[in-house]
Amino acid sequence: MTSEMSHFDETSGVIVCGTEWGRWWQTLEEVHVEVDLPEGTKASMLRCTITNKTLNVLVRGEVKIKGNFPCLVKADDSVWTIEDRKLLHICLLKVKTTADQCWKSLLTDQYQADPYTQDQMQRKLTLQRYQFENPGMDFSNAEISGNYHTGGPELPGS
Repeated sequence: MTSEMSHFDETSGVIVCGTEWGRWWQTLEEVHVEVDLPEGTKASMLRCTITNKTLNVLVRGEVKIKGNFPCLVKADDSVWTIEDRKLLHICLLKVKTTADQCWKSLLTDQYQADPYTQDQMQRKLTLQRYQFENPGMDFSNAEISGNYHTGGPELPGS
C-alpha cells in the first residue's frame, strides 16, 4: 500500500496545517510533522520522544511540542530525522488507517486544523482510500464533492 500511496501524494499534493513551530499533514497511513529548527541544529541538541499516545519534542532544552495524540500511533515504527541541520521531520504511523481516521489536530486540543483545512484533509483521505481500493485507477487529480466539515464556523462558500 505504501508505494501506491506515496505516488498518490506526489501527484495530488498534501494538505498542510501550519503552526507556530512548523507544519503537519497526514495520509491514510501516516502523520508527518516538520519542526523548523535553528540553523546548525544537531541531533544531540534535541530530544524527540514518541510513544503510542504522546509526542514530546525539546530543542536545546526548550519544549517545542508536548501532548497526547488524538489517536494511537505505532511508536516503534515511527521515525524522526534532521534535514540540513534546520528541519526536524517526524513520521508517525497511524494504528487505524481508514478515511474516517482523519486527525482534526496533531495533539489533543493543540494544533487543530481550521475548518477549511480539515475539510480538505478529509477529502484527500477519502480519495486515497478510493485509490487503495481501486489500484488500477488514478484518483490523484480527482475532485470529490460534499461537505465533510462538522461543527464550528461555516466554511467559505457553504
